[in-house]
Amino acid sequence: MKTLGNVLWFLFTGLGAGLAWFFLGILWCITIIGIPFGKQAFKLAKLSFFPFGKKVDANFGKHPIANLIWFVFGGFGIALGFAVTGIIWCITIIGIPFGKQCFKLATLALMPFGATV
Repeated sequence: MKTLGNVLWFLFTGLGAGLAWFFLGILWCITIIGIPFGKQAFKLAKLSFFPFGKKVDANFGKHPIANLIWFVFGGFGIALGFAVTGIIWCITIIGIPFGKQCFKLATLALMPFGATV
Protein backbone atom coordinates (compact mmCIF):
# COMPACT_ATOMS: atom_id res chain seq x y z
CA MET A 1 0.00 0.00 0.00
CA LYS A 2 2.93 2.29 0.76
CA THR A 3 4.27 1.83 -2.79
CA LEU A 4 0.90 2.57 -4.37
CA GLY A 5 0.54 5.68 -2.19
CA ASN A 6 4.00 6.89 -3.18
CA VAL A 7 3.35 6.34 -6.89
CA LEU A 8 0.03 8.20 -6.80
CA TRP A 9 1.54 10.96 -4.64
CA PHE A 10 4.46 11.36 -7.05
CA LEU A 11 2.11 11.73 -10.02
CA PHE A 12 -0.37 14.13 -8.45
CA THR A 13 1.62 16.19 -5.95
CA GLY A 14 5.15 14.97 -5.32
CA LEU A 15 6.81 15.72 -8.63
CA GLY A 16 5.93 19.42 -8.55
CA ALA A 17 6.63 19.85 -4.84
CA GLY A 18 9.91 17.93 -4.96
CA LEU A 19 11.23 19.84 -7.96
CA ALA A 20 10.26 23.15 -6.35
CA TRP A 21 12.18 22.22 -3.19
CA PHE A 22 15.15 21.04 -5.25
CA PHE A 23 15.41 24.32 -7.18
CA LEU A 24 14.92 26.30 -3.97
CA GLY A 25 17.83 24.34 -2.47
CA ILE A 26 20.01 25.24 -5.45
CA LEU A 27 19.13 28.92 -5.02
CA TRP A 28 19.95 28.80 -1.31
CA CYS A 29 23.31 27.12 -2.02
CA ILE A 30 24.49 29.92 -4.31
CA THR A 31 25.80 31.76 -1.26
CA ILE A 32 27.98 30.24 1.42
CA ILE A 33 25.66 31.49 4.16
CA GLY A 34 22.67 29.78 2.51
CA ILE A 35 24.20 26.29 2.29
CA PRO A 36 22.62 25.01 5.55
CA PHE A 37 19.25 26.25 4.31
CA GLY A 38 19.83 24.60 0.94
CA LYS A 39 20.57 21.29 2.67
CA GLN A 40 17.24 21.52 4.47
CA ALA A 41 15.48 22.22 1.17
CA PHE A 42 17.11 19.13 -0.34
CA LYS A 43 15.92 17.08 2.66
CA LEU A 44 12.39 18.37 2.04
CA ALA A 45 12.69 17.63 -1.68
CA LYS A 46 13.60 14.03 -0.99
CA LEU A 47 10.65 13.68 1.37
CA SER A 48 8.29 15.48 -1.01
CA PHE A 49 8.91 12.99 -3.80
CA PHE A 50 7.97 9.88 -1.77
CA PRO A 51 6.57 10.66 1.74
CA PHE A 52 4.58 7.49 2.44
CA GLY A 53 6.23 5.17 4.95
CA LYS A 54 8.60 7.83 6.28
CA LYS A 55 8.38 9.22 9.80
CA VAL A 56 9.41 12.74 10.78
CA ASP A 57 10.79 13.34 14.27
CA ALA A 58 10.56 17.03 15.06
CA ASN A 59 12.93 18.64 17.58
CA PHE A 60 12.49 22.30 16.75
CA GLY A 61 14.27 23.61 19.85
CA LYS A 62 17.67 22.44 18.61
CA HIS A 63 18.31 25.33 16.20
CA PRO A 64 15.95 28.19 17.12
CA ILE A 65 17.84 30.94 15.24
CA ALA A 66 18.06 28.96 12.00
CA ASN A 67 14.37 28.01 12.26
CA LEU A 68 13.44 31.65 12.85
CA ILE A 69 15.39 32.76 9.76
CA TRP A 70 13.76 29.96 7.74
CA PHE A 71 10.31 30.97 9.04
CA VAL A 72 10.81 34.61 8.08
CA PHE A 73 12.22 33.95 4.59
CA GLY A 74 9.45 31.75 3.27
CA GLY A 75 8.82 28.90 5.67
CA PHE A 76 5.44 30.23 6.73
CA GLY A 77 4.23 30.69 3.16
CA ILE A 78 5.36 27.25 2.06
CA ALA A 79 3.80 25.61 5.14
CA LEU A 80 0.57 27.48 4.50
CA GLY A 81 0.56 26.23 0.92
CA PHE A 82 1.01 22.62 2.06
CA ALA A 83 -1.73 23.07 4.69
CA VAL A 84 -4.19 24.42 2.11
CA THR A 85 -3.30 21.59 -0.27
CA GLY A 86 -3.84 19.12 2.58
CA ILE A 87 -7.28 20.57 3.29
CA ILE A 88 -8.18 20.29 -0.39
CA TRP A 89 -7.01 16.66 -0.45
CA CYS A 90 -9.05 15.89 2.70
CA ILE A 91 -12.32 17.06 1.14
CA THR A 92 -12.72 13.62 -0.40
CA ILE A 93 -12.41 10.39 1.55
CA ILE A 94 -9.92 8.97 -0.93
CA GLY A 95 -7.64 12.01 -0.54
CA ILE A 96 -7.30 11.83 3.26
CA PRO A 97 -3.98 9.88 3.21
CA PHE A 98 -2.58 12.46 0.79
CA GLY A 99 -3.84 15.27 3.01
CA LYS A 100 -2.04 13.72 5.98
CA GLN A 101 1.20 13.72 3.99
CA CYS A 102 0.67 17.39 3.12
CA PHE A 103 0.23 18.20 6.82
CA LYS A 104 3.44 16.29 7.62
CA LEU A 105 5.27 18.31 4.98
CA ALA A 106 3.70 21.55 6.23
CA THR A 107 5.09 20.90 9.71
CA LEU A 108 8.51 20.25 8.29
CA ALA A 109 8.34 23.22 5.92
CA LEU A 110 7.56 25.51 8.84
CA MET A 111 10.70 24.65 10.84
CA PRO A 112 12.99 22.02 9.27
CA PHE A 113 16.10 22.48 11.41
CA GLY A 114 16.38 19.80 14.08
CA ALA A 115 13.85 17.47 12.41
CA THR A 116 14.94 14.07 11.20
CA VAL A 117 13.31 11.91 8.55
